[in-house]
Amino acid sequence: MQSPMPTLDPAASSGLPLYKEVKRQIVQALSAAEWKPGDMIPSEKQLCARFGVSIGTLRKAIDDLVAENILVRHQGRGTFVAVHHRGPRLFRFFNLVDGEGQRTYPQLEITGFSKGRADKAVAARLGLATGARIYRIATVRSIEGKPLLAEDITLSQDLFPGLTAEKVHQRPSTLYNLYQVAYGINVVRIEEGVQAAIADDEYARRLGMPPGLPVLQVRRVAFSYNDQPVEYRVSHIDTRNHEYFRAVS
Repeated sequence: MQSPMPTLDPAASSGLPLYKEVKRQIVQALSAAEWKPGDMIPSEKQLCARFGVSIGTLRKAIDDLVAENILVRHQGRGTFVAVHHRGPRLFRFFNLVDGEGQRTYPQLEITGFSKGRADKAVAARLGLATGARIYRIATVRSIEGKPLLAEDITLSQDLFPGLTAEKVHQRPSTLYNLYQVAYGINVVRIEEGVQAAIADDEYARRLGMPPGLPVLQVRRVAFSYNDQPVEYRVSHIDTRNHEYFRAVS
């Protein structure tokens, strides 16, 4: 059984507003797997006692974590650690819509799995040393049998020990769900860069389109708790029938 976290002392904290310090320590507990994806966190009364703060301060911290999709409230049941699955929350990280603005989650096909070493650029994205051991996963996502995007995913072997092509193929849900269930790694946010590109022979073949046509290239780094980079993904997207859409509020 883990020792309870000490009561917070505003004067001795990190200099953050008290609710942000509470939030930071909740994230630390999540990072240490004290509460795993799908677990209900302790009640407000228990957390207030644990941190030595008022209900208002605690709720402000929880509100932030809910807004960031790290926690999920279920009316009448409690607050839970968010889980990646094939549901509405999935579209938080899927930003493609068809001509009518509708989102349909595509079918994922794993087309390649290999081990290698990180070059300087990949190492910088994942916070690794150049030459660190990595996995490379190639995928194609299709809607109604038509390829939509080709992805190249890079993962650290140290973060995902024992990952195999079989485990990736036999995952019960999404890749991010596999990261959660098998490795305790929860993707909580992403950073993306988007630019225009031209489909070379390889990506044209994977996308079933003529070489030389324009595609959208998206470079994504996925982060877990405490801003730890856990995945680097480069996607090439056929935008003839779909567009990249993201609402910002």
